[in-house]
Amino acid sequence: MPELPDVVVYIEALEERVLGQRLLAVRLRSPFVLRSVVPPIASAGGRAVRGIRRLGKRIVLDLEGDLFLVIHLMIAGRLHWKPVGAKIPGRLGLAAFDFPVGTLLLTEAGSKKRASLHLVSGAPALEAFERGGIEVLEADPTAFGEALRRESHTLKRALTDPRLFSGIGNAYSDEILHRAGLSPLQLTRKLDHGETERLFEATTTLLREWTERLRSARGGDFPEKVTAFRDGMAVHGRFGKPCPECGTAVQRIVYADNECNYCPHCQTEGRVLADRALSRLLKDDWPRTIEELEEGPGLTPGTSTRSPRRTSSRRSGA
Repeated sequence: MPELPDVVVYIEALEERVLGQRLLAVRLRSPFVLRSVVPPIASAGGRAVRGIRRLGKRIVLDLEGDLFLVIHLMIAGRLHWKPVGAKIPGRLGLAAFDFPVGTLLLTEAGSKKRASLHLVSGAPALEAFERGGIEVLEADPTAFGEALRRESHTLKRALTDPRLFSGIGNAYSDEILHRAGLSPLQLTRKLDHGETERLFEATTTLLREWTERLRSARGGDFPEKVTAFRDGMAVHGRFGKPCPECGTAVQRIVYADNECNYCPHCQTEGRVLADRALSRLLKDDWPRTIEELEEGPGLTPGTSTRSPRRTSSRRSGA
């Protein structure tokens, strides 16, 4: 799922191309992508783009007449800049936004169509999309700590909760926790002051670093290689590969459609966190430490074909 750095770079590329331009028309290939009825989508045509903003992981185009186009890419949605009048791709295409200078295409890979498009009228209607999370790059350590401890969650869940923090998802939360040297299953209300400040510093620094890296990589082009798995990431998507800091094999916790990646040496004091489905299967054969993982025979943590509904906090060190 495109997260804060990816969405920021998308917006910057759009500002260079369509800010001040008139949206000629919206073409829909998939009617299911449009999740609003009033005002009708045709009413967006002929209105100039007055601004482009990020709302969590959503991209909002402010149109003349107090209308707002709200695009949520979800997991597999992507944007592409094409020549004027470009055809919407048959298999992946969802919609096209036609401008005098080019066409913005919205596509989505995979069979589960989760990306969405809303057209709403007025600021109150737009505010309905606010989830309440703070903008971490605009917050100070005190506000960050208050949001973190608002509810008792694991750090992984807290960082990815849009009601607490805006724009952070699965990929960058893994990277943030590795940078901070904290377990993904550590409980928020058990963090001490030093750990909270370390997490704040890791969050803000890493998000700024990756935004700049993505900005530099695109140059003046439109960002086309938007992915959750990027070269240069320390742990996310690197299961079984060596941690760049210590060389220990990166581990994972599988849950639902996602997985959490971490380094047991850098983040969990050498403990291998329990993947609920597989640790129940292996019972006493489940490796509890890096040493057992490297010395003992059997399955590697995270290789289960079953996906547990929730992570387990057993042996988390939280």
